[in-house]
Amino acid sequence: MIRTLNSASLAALFATVPKSTTCRTARIHSTYDVAVVGGGIVGLASARELILRHPTLSFILLEKEKDLAIHQSGHNSGVIHSGIYYTPGSLKARLCGKGATMAYEYLDKKGLPYKRCGKLIVAVEREEIPRLKALYERGQENNVRDLTMIDAKGIREREPYCRGLLALDSPYTGIVDWRLVSLAYGKDFQEAGGTVVTEYEASDMAMVKESPAGNTDGMKYPIAIRDSKGKEVRCRYVLTCGGLYSDRLAQISGCSPDPRIVPFRGDYLVLKPEKHYLVRGNIYPVPDPKFPFLGVHFTPRMDGSVWLGPNAVLAFKREGYKLYDFDARDFGDALSFRGLQKLVMNNLVYGVGEMYRGVFIGAQVKILKKFIPELSLSDVLRGPSGVRAQALDRDGNLVDDFVFDVGVGDVGSRVLHVRNAPSPAATSSLAIAEMVADEVERRFSL
Repeated sequence: MIRTLNSASLAALFATVPKSTTCRTARIHSTYDVAVVGGGIVGLASARELILRHPTLSFILLEKEKDLAIHQSGHNSGVIHSGIYYTPGSLKARLCGKGATMAYEYLDKKGLPYKRCGKLIVAVEREEIPRLKALYERGQENNVRDLTMIDAKGIREREPYCRGLLALDSPYTGIVDWRLVSLAYGKDFQEAGGTVVTEYEASDMAMVKESPAGNTDGMKYPIAIRDSKGKEVRCRYVLTCGGLYSDRLAQISGCSPDPRIVPFRGDYLVLKPEKHYLVRGNIYPVPDPKFPFLGVHFTPRMDGSVWLGPNAVLAFKREGYKLYDFDARDFGDALSFRGLQKLVMNNLVYGVGEMYRGVFIGAQVKILKKFIPELSLSDVLRGPSGVRAQALDRDGNLVDDFVFDVGVGDVGSRVLHVRNAPSPAATSSLAIAEMVADEVERRFSL
């Protein structure tokens, strides 16, 4: 299944989604029923869901950047996942399965481009076959659509240049530009009456003791969200979806610093255009449970390019997309956190290998050649990077589930934090939004 647009249609589509030029701070009124902090895909989807459920309430979404969805939501592989990997019956499994269905329905309804190009999870070593078969059973339990096991001949039919012993074939997996989807959520939110304000970095949340000047509503809007420039928005309730800054947003309302967000940068390689024929769909390795991340893979993109990777290394800055991007506070917070120290010690060899492969791309290509032997170092270039907001507990465990948190005292009764929305949050975004909206309604009795 492929839905594409020509260049003129795509340009027209981009013209309809909200840009920073339409999100001026001059549009801020004094008071709102609900403020959503964070303009990534989870914040935008949640704001959209809430305003569609409660059209008579006033909503504002606050984003610290000039544009929406430019960090994790705009720096990812662009895959629509089918839900193979996750523990059967778990929240992640349910949300991914439901979210993928909702995503495809939304894309069709809005006329947004996507490609259902499928995915192979390929075993290239005999020792991987038992893990692949176990993964197939897990996918069956998760009701992944059209999932099949194929042999070496079937692999070549699906991916002529890929070699492997056995593979899982997931034709329901697709690709999309998740930032474009995020902006469409924002457009829905604005068309329903919501206000989007960019360049508003929330630095403080507190109860106020008096009404805003000229306001006759008394203490109906007791929460003040102040930004680093001294501006203030007052509201009844707050929902934060801060991504890479979710722990810090939670702390300013009195929450525990744990789970801590540790940024991991993933660096991609890209195939040269003349080598795009080597890859038709997504090609993934069999995940190794000994390691905390999935491993490098081949990912076609909506613009026709092909990304290879990523690795996973500690980023020296929460929004540091380049090797030498550095922020003293971010780096110090990460290194001083006991949870990261334990994670590093438990995965030292793996971590050193990831850093080595990030510097010497030939080592990365060597791994990729196991899947496509024709690939050579001269076929690839360094590509873009993304930063993952990885939540860690103090024991060095990756927090693999959704975490909601509230502050303390009067503020805590009016603020809900989404502390962790783990991958595949983009695929699951509409299903996550329903869950977040349910939680908001339960806690705040909207």
